[in-house]
Amino acid sequence: MAERSTAAVDVADNSGDKPLTAKADEATTDGTAEAEDTKGASPKDTENTDGGRKRSEAVPASPDLHSGHKLAGRYRLEECVTRLDGFSSWRAVDEKLRRAVGVHLLPADHPRARSVLAAARSSALLGDPRFVQVLDAVEENDLVYVVHEWLPDATELTALLAAGPMEAHDAYQLVSQLSQAMAAAHREGLSHLRLTPGAVLRSSTGQYRIRGLAVNAALRGITAERPLRTDTEAIGALLYAALTHRWPYGDDAHGLAGLPKGLGLIAPDQVRAGVHRGLSELAMRALANDGATASRQEPPCTTPDELAKAVAAMPRILPPEPTFTAPPVYQRTTYQQGTYGRPSSHPSAVTQPVMPAPPAPLQSRTGRVLKWTVSALLIAALGLGSWQLAEALLDRTKGSDDTGVTEPNEDDKNKDDKAAPSAEPLDIAGATEFTPDGSGIKQGEVANTVDGNRGTHWVTPRYEGFANFGNLPQRKQGSGIIVDLGKVRDVSGVDVSMYRRGQTTTVSAASPDATSPSTTADFDQQIVKRTVAGSTLKESLDKPVRTRYVLIHITELPADGTGGYRGGITDISVLG
Repeated sequence: MAERSTAAVDVADNSGDKPLTAKADEATTDGTAEAEDTKGASPKDTENTDGGRKRSEAVPASPDLHSGHKLAGRYRLEECVTRLDGFSSWRAVDEKLRRAVGVHLLPADHPRARSVLAAARSSALLGDPRFVQVLDAVEENDLVYVVHEWLPDATELTALLAAGPMEAHDAYQLVSQLSQAMAAAHREGLSHLRLTPGAVLRSSTGQYRIRGLAVNAALRGITAERPLRTDTEAIGALLYAALTHRWPYGDDAHGLAGLPKGLGLIAPDQVRAGVHRGLSELAMRALANDGATASRQEPPCTTPDELAKAVAAMPRILPPEPTFTAPPVYQRTTYQQGTYGRPSSHPSAVTQPVMPAPPAPLQSRTGRVLKWTVSALLIAALGLGSWQLAEALLDRTKGSDDTGVTEPNEDDKNKDDKAAPSAEPLDIAGATEFTPDGSGIKQGEVANTVDGNRGTHWVTPRYEGFANFGNLPQRKQGSGIIVDLGKVRDVSGVDVSMYRRGQTTTVSAASPDATSPSTTADFDQQIVKRTVAGSTLKESLDKPVRTRYVLIHITELPADGTGGYRGGITDISVLG
């Protein structure tokens, strides 16, 4: 049984600020406002350290600004949501682009001003849509300010956890998306170090986004000797809280009760009945301290990349089946009964029960089906009768001995009988993102391209300057979707619905001996290469190609109308 991890506690309980669980709407827009109560903490915890930050440093007062103040003649401050440690955070309006933004402000002579600027600019270069984006980082007029996205339609994880434990599918999506996002950030040398429920948002589409990457820790001067381990353990704590509705340490935090004193760190399935066993062991592997873990067979996960691989190795957890709710009993109102505005014919002291009127004939679903069926049969009968009548009239006119009618020969009959069969869509066993340079774009949206739903998509991030994925070294070979047919099949064509018009798209088929194609060299049997002028790429082959894998390869993106480039794929069909 693992003991309490100092690294995770430093990240989660590091400021002594007032909890903002009751102000989830404000915290949703500014992750730095989320903090923890220090009740029960030792004097050393509250006076000397704060997740690696030294309390003894001299911190100047936060800038004395007010609502209506403008920064750079563009960002108008609206509401202050945080004011502590010499900095303040605001909800503001970008008057140039007419959108809401968030702003962190601190004096230029603040001891952490330089590190905040460096962290903000490094985070802005990442450009990963799984993180709340830094839009601007400026030093001007003795002020340093960082402008970031504002997501009013997103829900903070603190509010989601306050409602109770999550379903297994929701908890699985949480740990999967967070571990993949932080693994990508660590590959670029960026850490969070303050990954608490207040730093995680869930959008209306179910996607999780992380705010305050590197910036929140820099604002508070938080450092860590093992940043990979710190962020991994923080993700494990969030998964633990999602499964149990308890914080995995002895102190209460983030509006959640801590574990009972003296028990140490116990597995989630021992805290609450019905917890998914695989997710319970995964949380303990991420929370492992000094090698201790609740799973005796599996090693601890010490980096987000290891945690992401452990999640991928698990059997996929499907969402629960939707429950059917019977519609309420329909009752006619007084207005519908035709008595609105008329005096009642019954004494006022006597209450007449309102009885539901019987349904009109053939108004139920079965009745409507029957009515349309009878109508269709009548129309068919009328058409058949008219055709027979016309044929009889023609026979009577021409006579029985008329030889002007030529019988078709056998060759013509055979030609009509041997009509070319139409291509049918093949069953798709799975799909993966094409990552020729080893880095993916949006693995979580790959299934949207083969679900048969035109309302879901796999969409690339927005790139600046160049249509070939921003001319980035890790994106010059493009990206796309690899479709797995499950076995070698005859492929006679493809039908692809594109997310935007005007993409330059190359479609290739892998040779049958390619068991796990991942680079452009694996796809040496090209099907077609063309620029898509419309929203659909539909191509039929003169000769079928035998293959198991088909690559829908995007090499250039269309303009998005705002000076950038972005594209994607909505649906893929492989024809046999």
